[in-house]
This record gives sequence, C-alpha cells and structure tokens, in this order.
Amino acid sequence: MAEAVVQRGVLFLYLTIILGLILQVFPLPQWADQLRPQWPLLILIYWSMALPERAGIFTALIVGLIVDGILDDLLGQHALAYALAIYIVMTTYKRLRLTPMWQQAFAVFLLLMIERIITAIVIGATRSQTPDILFWLSPLTGMLLWPWLFILLRDVRRKFRMQ
Repeated sequence: MAEAVVQRGVLFLYLTIILGLILQVFPLPQWADQLRPQWPLLILIYWSMALPERAGIFTALIVGLIVDGILDDLLGQHALAYALAIYIVMTTYKRLRLTPMWQQAFAVFLLLMIERIITAIVIGATRSQTPDILFWLSPLTGMLLWPWLFILLRDVRRKFRMQ
C-alpha cells in the first residue's frame, strides 16, 4: 500500500512539471509573453522545498534541458539556471519553509532573477543583444503568483498524502 502512495506521489510530481512545461509554451499575446513566469522553475522550487529528496538538482538539470529544447534556446542555458536556483533552494529549504509567505515570495523573486541574469548573459554573449525592460518583469510575475501556486500544490500534495 505504501508503495502505491509513493508511486502516485512521484507520478503527480512529474505531471505538475509537465504542466509547467506546457504553460511555458502556451501561446500568449505578444504583450503578455514577456510577463510569463518561468513555470517549470516555479514548480521545481515548490517541489524542492516540499520534497527535497524527490526533486533536486538532477531533476532541475533535466527539466532545464527540456526547456532549452522546447524554447529553442542555447542548450544548457536553462539547465544551468535551474540547477543553480534549485541548489540554493536545497541548501536553504528548511529555513524557507518556516518563513512567512511574503518572505518566501521575495526569495522566489530572487531565484527567478538568477534565471533572468543567466539568460541575459547568454543572450548578450551569443546574440550581442541587451534585453529590454520587459525582460525583467517575469520574476515579478512569478513572485506575485507564488502564494497561489504554493497553496494549490500544498493542498494537492496533502490530499494525495505525498511524503
């Protein structure tokens, strides 16, 4: 019985990551595309805080490589950014769990900014371009969505008794 609960939990974890990948490529109007948060990274941040033994740096590398492939970006760009962000979460998840929601949201903002900074460096090095101001709004959107995403995933995790 316990093994069935574990399998169901792992399956749900992967399904939420797949949902994040779908949301990452879901078509939006051009004005809203720059506001799109890094859904896979947000979901990985939650799972690495909630279940660090199941979603760690290796999972972040794999998801980052998939994001690189589906967004047609430089291979390894998102993998590096996701792995670095999840490494920070893995080293601080015990403290992050105990902080109030607004402090968690600010920490998520900083983690999403790491992804944006690495992406800006890669864009500057490979395309000789500098991102515009809208490029930097994505972490703000992710920070504002964090409390709702956290509560939703937490409630579903508790319903499925994932441990």
